[in-house]
Amino acid sequence: MAKNLSIAFVRRGYSPTGGAEAYLKRLAHGVTAAGHDAQLIATDDWPDHEWPFGSITRMRAGSAIGFANELKQIRAQLSCDVLFSLERVWSCDVYRAGDGVHRAWLLRRRKFELPLKQFVRAINRKHRDLLQLEESLLASHKAARVIVGSQMVKDEIGDLYRYPADKIDVVRNGLPLDKFRFEPERRKQAREDLNLKPDQIALLFAGSGWERKGLIFAIQAMALCKNRKLRLLVAGRGNEKFYKTRRLRFWRDEQVRFLGEVTDLACVYAAADIFILPTIYDPFSNACLEALACGLPVITTRSNGFSEIIEDGVHGSIIDHAGNLVGLRDAIRFWSDTSRRIAARAANVEHASHFDISKNVEQTLDILTRFAL
Repeated sequence: MAKNLSIAFVRRGYSPTGGAEAYLKRLAHGVTAAGHDAQLIATDDWPDHEWPFGSITRMRAGSAIGFANELKQIRAQLSCDVLFSLERVWSCDVYRAGDGVHRAWLLRRRKFELPLKQFVRAINRKHRDLLQLEESLLASHKAARVIVGSQMVKDEIGDLYRYPADKIDVVRNGLPLDKFRFEPERRKQAREDLNLKPDQIALLFAGSGWERKGLIFAIQAMALCKNRKLRLLVAGRGNEKFYKTRRLRFWRDEQVRFLGEVTDLACVYAAADIFILPTIYDPFSNACLEALACGLPVITTRSNGFSEIIEDGVHGSIIDHAGNLVGLRDAIRFWSDTSRRIAARAANVEHASHFDISKNVEQTLDILTRFAL
């Protein structure tokens, strides 16, 4: 009989709309349903009611280094079989690199930045701290095992840190699929709630960290389409004023709508026609997977680990890089065709069925169990 594990999950910070937090709660639900114990190590901003799975140990420090230092101090006192970190810390048993590789992100970012901004970023303490923690886990092998959501991230860890490939497991993200299935009536109501006309084509961009996820490229590509039926819905946290005052002068305000943080995106997916995320870097976008499960064609880039699981022209469009505005424009035009979207809807819902959260939980528990033996 398999041993029941006591697992200590580590995650610094909390956002009610964060993809990492949503994934962690889904994973913890599956872990406890399987009979294992789940405790959380987090900061004070993680609400008690958002962790009904076990105890919470709270760190006082808010910074990445401070949090890692506190965890290091109390680690010997923790009663657990596996310390499973979803955060960059000094050391852990299993590290899930759900945020990707920070060094890889900085390298990709440089291609879209002016030299002065690159210099300022290079001396920014936050980035130096994250790189230091990442090097401890990966270059110094203080993570005994690593879980990633995509082959892209696995390759980056091997190339940049020489971490052994046989100690890295690719476990794709998963969803509670029932939450992202809906009847046609729900779509009709959702569009009415957002004041979308029947002939308007709604592109949805969802996520926080708008610079990294490529919001400006989505706006510019839509402008190139010169189609007044297009509407871009932007869900998530970001500097809305910056985009309105500096980036939308060429575009009528009503064609780009900022929805703010949306805790239940299922209703917005139901209203949308196309999902677009021209990201500069994303280890594996949960929002893209959610959109796929709702039947939406997904336009994204090869710098998104999610792109590994879809077929270009079937489930969506894969653009070589975020700055390829012509490629993004052509993809928007391609999926603006109603018949193509209808054909993709059934294919996407079926394809997403292979990524139920239960499969992710099963694979993750298998890794944790083998480690604990």
